Amino acid sequence: MADAAAPSAGGKGTPSLLTPSTPSLPITTTPSPSSHDHSSSSPSNQQQQQQQQQQQLIPPTSLPALSLYTQRDTSKVLVKFKAIGAAPIMKNNSFRITAFNKFHAVVVFLRNQLGEKTGGGGTLFLYINNSFAPSLDDTVGNLFRCFGTDGHLIVNYSTTPAFG
Repeated sequence: MADAAAPSAGGKGTPSLLTPSTPSLPITTTPSPSSHDHSSSSPSNQQQQQQQQQQQLIPPTSLPALSLYTQRDTSKVLVKFKAIGAAPIMKNNSFRITAFNKFHAVVVFLRNQLGEKTGGGGTLFLYINNSFAPSLDDTVGNLFRCFGTDGHLIVNYSTTPAFG
């Protein structure tokens, strides 16, 4: 393996593993502020410079999608909770949850709503539309856009594993 990494004596033969075979990507570096630099540039000027540098690297067709992604979705999603098996049934099963919340917030909310009905700190299993358990870092808005039914997101819950 070491022979393949070293160039041959004549400069010909097996290519070196240290040289990239693909073209290099454009890399920009920004100077880090040092204690010796006493420039009068304000933080807003530095932010503007960083944004300009980032915009130079990002294709113009990607900028609208990126700006949409960085905005918080403040709309509300109607979430309906449905019990599976021996799970306790809630009196009120429909709630509005802000779309930018992570699914983890839904789990915490449901635990608080059920309180001691689950045996105090009991295990809860949550599923979307009786089919899959979403990742805790998925947003409620994204789950609603992908798996919403009739204007609401159905979250099924159980105290024992219900599927698979």
